[in-house]
Amino acid sequence: MRSKKFLRAEQAALIWDAPGLIAGVDEAGRGPLAGPVVAAAVILDDLNPIAGLADSKKLTPLKRERLYDEIRAKALCCSIAEATVEEIDELNILQATMLAMRRAVEGLRLKPTKVLVDGNRLPVLDVLAEAIVKGDSKVQAISAASILAKVHRDRWCQELHAQYPQYGFDAHKGYGTAAHLQALKEHGATPWHRTSFSPVAEVLK
Repeated sequence: MRSKKFLRAEQAALIWDAPGLIAGVDEAGRGPLAGPVVAAAVILDDLNPIAGLADSKKLTPLKRERLYDEIRAKALCCSIAEATVEEIDELNILQATMLAMRRAVEGLRLKPTKVLVDGNRLPVLDVLAEAIVKGDSKVQAISAASILAKVHRDRWCQELHAQYPQYGFDAHKGYGTAAHLQALKEHGATPWHRTSFSPVAEVLK
């Protein structure tokens, strides 16, 4: 199990300006009761297209896994970043999500000219950015970012399941399902639960 300390999945050793390049950014894990929120940034290669990119929520787990590997292989560059449970509880989930997105963009090996972000809010960036509602269904680079973020977080949940099988993280991925809420009542909260979220706070009373 990885440390709770934030670890950037990809750390750029060198960053330089890349005129004309567009990065797509998306996140996974705002709603769950446990674990980090994950963001990804992707700059696709127009000369090396990837078929089948779509909103990660509309893809099967197997398709997401296959596209994850293809994106990593074909994109000009990509970056995955997290905001920790501690940061979520300290900042709130919205601000932690913005932090993870900023870390993802800053982790890119190439500095884009513009960043397109899924949703209606933007992180603080030192580059031109635009928020696009339902961007994960409209912009391929955002679709690619949504896939990277989703697969990365789902894999994290599989690791957590191996450590705490009684909670069923492999099935609910941290969301507040009936089974997850029942496990919280029976076993209490793990160190990876978000204590600022009311269902977890109720258990800790």
